Amino acid sequence: MDGDSFEHELPPRSAQPLWVHFVIDSAIAFVATALVLWFFGTPFWVMVLIALVLGSIATPLTRRWEYRQLLARNSSSD
Repeated sequence: MDGDSFEHELPPRSAQPLWVHFVIDSAIAFVATALVLWFFGTPFWVMVLIALVLGSIATPLTRRWEYRQLLARNSSSD
């Protein structure tokens, strides 16, 4: 297969539910901040709380981004 002429069309799908974005965004926020917060001696429950707050802030943004990407993907495959 030639890499330049290979086209793989993905089936159209709808955006993931909001709770999926919240869980993933919170997990990423936890991983991104845990080491720094642990270094400063922050209790674990505070780390989790901070991750949940950051995840709730990021959730609508990442959902909107996914929705726009899916629209662009579905319109380009027509």
